[in-house]
Amino acid sequence: MSATYERPPTVLVVDDLEENAQILESFLRPRGYNPVCVNSGEAALRHVESEPPDVILLDLMVPNLDGFEVCRRLKEDVKTHHIPIIIVTGLANRDANILALEAGADDFLVKPFDAVLLGARIRSSLRSKILQDQVIEYQRELEESNQNLEYRIRDRTAQLARTQQITVFSLAKLAESRDTETGAHLERMRSYAREIACELGQRDKYRGKLHPDFVEQVFQSSPLHDIGKVGIPDAILLKPGKLEEQEFDIMKTHTLIGGDTLKAADKEAGQQSFLAMGRDIAYHHHERWDGNGYPFSKVGEEIPLAARIVAVSDVYDALSSKRPYKEAYSHETSIGIVIEGRGTAFDPDVVDAFLAREKSVMAVRNQFQDHGTASQILRLNQILDSLRSQEVPAAAS
Repeated sequence: MSATYERPPTVLVVDDLEENAQILESFLRPRGYNPVCVNSGEAALRHVESEPPDVILLDLMVPNLDGFEVCRRLKEDVKTHHIPIIIVTGLANRDANILALEAGADDFLVKPFDAVLLGARIRSSLRSKILQDQVIEYQRELEESNQNLEYRIRDRTAQLARTQQITVFSLAKLAESRDTETGAHLERMRSYAREIACELGQRDKYRGKLHPDFVEQVFQSSPLHDIGKVGIPDAILLKPGKLEEQEFDIMKTHTLIGGDTLKAADKEAGQQSFLAMGRDIAYHHHERWDGNGYPFSKVGEEIPLAARIVAVSDVYDALSSKRPYKEAYSHETSIGIVIEGRGTAFDPDVVDAFLAREKSVMAVRNQFQDHGTASQILRLNQILDSLRSQEVPAAAS
């Protein structure tokens, strides 16, 4: 018996003759084995399923299921195929020997057995079993380790994705903080963009091309569209009225400021990072389908799809929201202006997808409402500026 076992190895004796079972039991017990005897093939299978032994001594001529079938079933089962099976039988013919080996038997002895030879075969089978048990345990530990690693990688990936999302939205909020008129603009606009992207993905032209990852990226990256406004002077950015031509030229540079900033960040991150789509959106969300936009006058599908989606989302929200230079237009008026721009300002496919999601757009608009009107915010800024200069305007009293 191997010293590797902390308990006496269990040997299952399968023989329908009680005297044969007793002979084997009296042979095994003094040698430190734990013999368990059953008298049929079915009983043998039940015992192996409930309490797998370390070695099986199997007679071929047992009732219910013969030894050949018992051996075959045990060796075909991944849970039991590693248990050594030694055939101990009175069938001393070559054909039986061959059939037993074909059924998967590990060894073969003919009754009456030689005690020395049987002892050697059992010890050899146990050594083989120990090695296979070690391999199985190693595989189990390896699978468990791989599974734990997979869980850690999945958690780390999810954490990284959350960090990226927070980074993107924080950058966008930084730009928004300088433009007090936008309110819940970012939440609305990126939700509109997601609705459009989802709808496009269901249409023939884009089916199978716009994967869920693209839709999620549009949602996460679209708030970066105006990040370049951090480089626009307050006098222009917060002007409560129409911009002069020269002022508008300066305002238009926010696309280049934002695009260049995100391009540099993307390059630093290793190209095509999570900032790549934000870069494309920042650069191109003011391009027009007919080529009359800025800053590069790109035409049609030269404009990245994400930017074409954001262009519609951004314009609709600007039209339907109150700004320092205008009152909010109704949904009907705003959507009518978007329709007028179909094929000139906007990608026709994007406009059609936007119209198909009109109910969802209205739900988003109702969900994310601005807190306070633009005029109230503008007036508050004027009051704060006056307080700083110790001049309180009459309307504030």
